[in-house]
Amino acid sequence: MIKASNGSLIGARIAKDGQWRFPTLDSVPHRFKTAVLLFEDEYFYTHPGFNPISIVKAMHHNLTKNNRRGGSTITQQVIRLSRGQQSRTYLEKVKELIMATRLEWRYSKDDILNLYATHTPYGGNVVGLETASWRYFGLSAAELSWGQAATLAVLPNAPSLIFPGKNENVLLKKRNRLLKKLRDKGHIDQTTYELALMEPLPQKPLALPNNAPHLTERIRKEHPGKAVTTTLDVTLQRHCNQVASHHYHRLKNNEIHNLAILVLDVETRNVLAYVGNSPSGSEDSNFVDVIGKNRSTGSILKPLLFASLLDAGTILPNALVKDIPTVINGYNPKNFNKKYAGAVPASRALSRSLNVPAVRLLREYGLQKFYNGLKEMKISSLEKPANHYGLPLILGGAESSLWEMTQTYANLASTLNHFTANSSTYRSQEFQSPNYEANKHLDFGESQFEANHLNAGAIYHTFKAMREVNRPEGEENWQFFEDSQPLAWKTGTSFGFKDAWAIGVTPRFAIGVWVGNADGEGRPGLTGITAAAPVLFDVLNHLPYSGWFQEPLDDFTSLAVCTKSGLLASVYCEKSSAVLVPKNGAKSKPCPYHKVISLDATASFQVNASCYPLAEIQQKNWFILPSEIAYYYQEANPDYLSPPPYQLGCSAEERNIMTFLYPKKNEDIILPKDLGDQPYEVVFKLAHQQGNSTVFWYLDDAFIGRTKDIHELVFPISSGDYMLTAVDEAGHTISRQVGIQKASRAY
Repeated sequence: MIKASNGSLIGARIAKDGQWRFPTLDSVPHRFKTAVLLFEDEYFYTHPGFNPISIVKAMHHNLTKNNRRGGSTITQQVIRLSRGQQSRTYLEKVKELIMATRLEWRYSKDDILNLYATHTPYGGNVVGLETASWRYFGLSAAELSWGQAATLAVLPNAPSLIFPGKNENVLLKKRNRLLKKLRDKGHIDQTTYELALMEPLPQKPLALPNNAPHLTERIRKEHPGKAVTTTLDVTLQRHCNQVASHHYHRLKNNEIHNLAILVLDVETRNVLAYVGNSPSGSEDSNFVDVIGKNRSTGSILKPLLFASLLDAGTILPNALVKDIPTVINGYNPKNFNKKYAGAVPASRALSRSLNVPAVRLLREYGLQKFYNGLKEMKISSLEKPANHYGLPLILGGAESSLWEMTQTYANLASTLNHFTANSSTYRSQEFQSPNYEANKHLDFGESQFEANHLNAGAIYHTFKAMREVNRPEGEENWQFFEDSQPLAWKTGTSFGFKDAWAIGVTPRFAIGVWVGNADGEGRPGLTGITAAAPVLFDVLNHLPYSGWFQEPLDDFTSLAVCTKSGLLASVYCEKSSAVLVPKNGAKSKPCPYHKVISLDATASFQVNASCYPLAEIQQKNWFILPSEIAYYYQEANPDYLSPPPYQLGCSAEERNIMTFLYPKKNEDIILPKDLGDQPYEVVFKLAHQQGNSTVFWYLDDAFIGRTKDIHELVFPISSGDYMLTAVDEAGHTISRQVGIQKASRAY
């Protein structure tokens, strides 16, 4: 059996012999103790294990009456129970008497009474007082009324009376006689007696509580045969069960049948709620405890990479990071919406869960270094080497469990809390696995000034970014998830729409949600934002208000940061501001995008000393992005101004005026096989830094067309190797070797 933190029954499992039997009681409740002693053995505390007077009376009764009467004491009944209910002969009685006296020498009276209450049968397969209390009245033995206690006191004397419709009047008379005796002896008053007489008898056995079936089963395996008082908050557990039931019925219409919820106390890492699966039918694999099963992580690891980058000083929180078409050794990550922003602040890339920036940042930070960091955070599910996962690790290429992922974010929140509340120190064993045992307390180690892995400043800025609504571009109903209680949260969706995640943390609580099908079947629409996030916020709405994390000021440094790029301000940045960032942020690179350009007197053209009077040249700082970034950036940022074109006759300085967007370098174009030798239309695309430019296209020195403003050219081409060349009207030229191949099979 398992209990909640307040002692209420959470669940139980039947014993191997088919009996409902709870572990030994700590003590026998007062009402039952008074009732059973008055009914079974009034002189229990004075006899040596047997009562000679009761034995003589029983022998006289049995010799003179047709029915039999027992004279056994409670101690003798305990002996009989321990011997497996031997036949009731006079020889057996003598053995019981001898063994009863020995038992009295070895155990106290209270211990013997406890053994009786724990092991006596109560009809059917119900054994023990605590079991009977729950099976017949739906409450613990300590909560029994006088009428209920009297019923259970007389029941072991004739356990067959409990079955509905059979001898109920006999049981009622037995109980009422005992109640009258309790009144006459002064144990209860007249009013209590009359009220107890009005109490109904139990009918068929009640189902035992089953509020956390998967945790109950987990404890049965990890602590067989033991009663465990857990850390569960029974009220929260019931609410999470209701949430799971509600969303199961919402999701099953899309053939999504399983979900799991885990709530942890950040400070203690105690499990407060544990819903291992949705309350569905057995055909939906609801018996599988998903909380401990490894599933594809989707985007859940992205905040950990963001925090690692901040901690190392590789990026600043709002530094622009590239979001452009990317191919790395044949790997071509794409954003959820299949669009690119050119460049986005790192914090926004995290809050919008953009895939391309995450992959590029992982490559910059180092795959092995990030993998080692995950190991330091006690994510044990990464059983294979880093190279096995590769860069897709950050997009769900690895697997982990809801148990591990929720614990990781709880550990980070606790790290930050401890730093701000305890003189800017960390704990040596902060990263711990969750605990569900009430009598067990985790050892977080000694205080120290060095963080084990991530510093408080990096964690704070990560949570700050996660507080922004993370949603796919174009998601219409994101405002539904706004809530008065601040929350740092992240969703995740695995490849093939097989796993939907949502994990959130406050200073007090960590909530983890997984939604999907236990058999791994993917479903359209099974995303973190649509399937898991609503569950997360339904749970959050039932939790006490936690406020927001305190700023770890001692782990911050103030840096001048360029307003437009979010990078360290260079001397050319037009506008900057002082920003509190993690201390290692001082190691990051200064902004490379602000440059000084030379303009004519009207500021309409770029010029230089070779083509324009030096005295009339004016210098101006300009925010200039590389052409392959600017091509996408200006679409999302209409206020972005490309630098003016060069005046006719002035040569451009050596820089990247044009960039091929397609085809990529060292990337072949594959033609469908079923076209044979017929030409196939291919789109050539490039980005030009200057607007209103005209570009002339050549294939192996043969002119094939021109483009203006938007540089996309469609041209029919056959398989082979070509040299693609683009020349703008100012004479700037770029070339790229292009390979056109037939597919090895038809697509």
